[in-house]
Amino acid sequence: MASRVLGTALFRSGFTVQDAPKYGAERRGAPIFSTVRAARGASEGETINERGIIHRPDLVVVADDTLLAIPAAGTLQGIDPDTVVLVNSRESADTWRHRLNLQGELLILPAGSEVEDRADLPHIGATCAGAAACLLGVIEPEALTTAIDEELGPLGEEAVAENRENASAAFEAMIAHRGIVTEGAAVPAKDYEPPAWVELPVDDASIAAPDIRAAANSVQVRTGLWRTLRPVIDYDLCGKCWWVCSTFCPDSAIAVEGDKPVIDYDHCKGCMVCVGICPPHAIGSIPEYLAQQREQQTIEEGEADGTDPADR
Repeated sequence: MASRVLGTALFRSGFTVQDAPKYGAERRGAPIFSTVRAARGASEGETINERGIIHRPDLVVVADDTLLAIPAAGTLQGIDPDTVVLVNSRESADTWRHRLNLQGELLILPAGSEVEDRADLPHIGATCAGAAACLLGVIEPEALTTAIDEELGPLGEEAVAENRENASAAFEAMIAHRGIVTEGAAVPAKDYEPPAWVELPVDDASIAAPDIRAAANSVQVRTGLWRTLRPVIDYDLCGKCWWVCSTFCPDSAIAVEGDKPVIDYDHCKGCMVCVGICPPHAIGSIPEYLAQQREQQTIEEGEADGTDPADR
């Protein structure tokens, strides 16, 4: 949504634009991103011929700061000292600059307050688009408002108004840095460096078979680190119809012990498929940060009274 709004605002400002999302529908809960390219001279029919990801971005907007700790998300891939990084976070710019060891410009878009119901989260797409529009310095507020009206119109006036308000607030929040993003230049052919290809060996089927439990396979990758919501089973409500949740889990992250399902949180990505298909509604969800706080509290209480946290 952020890329669509930003792309339309750029188009309304006289640019040739290309915006494209990249995500895998079969991997719900995995990181997603979207790219926006803009070229001057739309009136002269200038086109953008390059496709795919942007290898040297001029601006990177991070809507979810938890992705910065996951190398596989590739959030900062291709940045250089001239790249401006905008992070939606409650942490300070100095904190993130120290954590990421960044040499370039890093700005903070203050994140909204946490909520337990993810449906009540702030309209972060329009907010990020509003902040990015200001940093680019070539989009006027009127063009941003028009873009939101066009892209979100089918959602109704109430949704449009709320997104418009959030985008305008983000635009104003970045006004001191308006135009900080500089236009990148193409890399000369003489400076071309071949990509660092990784040669993948061909293994026997016993190793390479699509089985999460096969040796040296994806069981080593803790995909649970992507999770922002954690499914939790209430065994008092569980009807022991374990074949439903365990079968529908797209990552085989629900095993069966005896006659009850058990979630493998190391590999559960938090797609919430199990929550949606559980017949007795025994599986609910809580924010991952809250689940981790409760786990830490249990450990501390166990250390205080000398009991094993596993027995509590």
